[in-house]
Amino acid sequence: MSRWRTALTTVSAAALAAVLLAPAPAHAAPGDPELAYRWAPVHYQDSSSSNYRADYLAPVDYDGNWNALDNWDNLDAQAGGLKGTVYYAVSETSTHWYLTYAFFHPRDWKDSPLNVFSHENDMEGQLEVVRKDGSEYGTLEAVVTLAHDNFYSYTPPGSPFTDGQENIDATLVMQSFDGNEHPTSFQEARGHGAYAWDGAQFPGGDGIVYRPSRGAGAVPAGGNDRDATYGLVDLTGAGSLWERRSNAETYASWGTFRGDNGKDNAAHAPWAWDDGNDGSALQAGAIVTDPALLVSTYFDNTGELDLTYLRNPFRS
Repeated sequence: MSRWRTALTTVSAAALAAVLLAPAPAHAAPGDPELAYRWAPVHYQDSSSSNYRADYLAPVDYDGNWNALDNWDNLDAQAGGLKGTVYYAVSETSTHWYLTYAFFHPRDWKDSPLNVFSHENDMEGQLEVVRKDGSEYGTLEAVVTLAHDNFYSYTPPGSPFTDGQENIDATLVMQSFDGNEHPTSFQEARGHGAYAWDGAQFPGGDGIVYRPSRGAGAVPAGGNDRDATYGLVDLTGAGSLWERRSNAETYASWGTFRGDNGKDNAAHAPWAWDDGNDGSALQAGAIVTDPALLVSTYFDNTGELDLTYLRNPFRS
């Protein structure tokens, strides 16, 4: 009996060692909605007490139609449609996921009377760069935001990325939400330039804090709601903004929303976002049409960074 017990013990030890030394199984790739929710920003939206509804995040069709020429005029009458909404899209290479988040407002406005610096519709946002490191949702390495036709670069604590052609503007403030660390984002009142949140109080003291929801978002309780929610809508899904990209009801030209209040046709969808001084190699829209090239240009010390897409809906 002792020989059998010894043999069994030896086999059991060998089997245990094989299990312990075996590489961990790779996680199944998450679906785009799960990936977008995992890295969705906690969003700090400054608001103006004189017209705070114009600072609410909203869907482009908040008023029940896709006619972008009446979004300014319907703001008060259709305020019930101003449910917190953020558009997202996902592109992928062998090394990274590239997540776009787009924030829409029916008005970009300045002080009354209406002037040439105001315009109907406004869409700004950010690109998030997530390395596929074998974990289920990867690791965030950088964020690039759009504010008034300029891109701004940020990295989270611990990112290896360094300055490339563009300087890194600041370190991201991360915030715990739903059991994970999320990046934080900030938008100005009125003009809605998008930046990383710097951890400071809202200018003037009033503002809205939006957190992502797995379902639909809600209309904020007012201009100082610190517990608002936004829902995530696929920018490239059926019937959404990318599929409608050639629709004259919504767009005046490629990636440009129709608008006739203040400056005409002044707001842009992500495939027309542009930084005017980052070189001719990066054409308008590259932040979504070729995010890997943009990131490899903006940053250095990126490690392995594949420039070939496994999928990119904006290249179809």
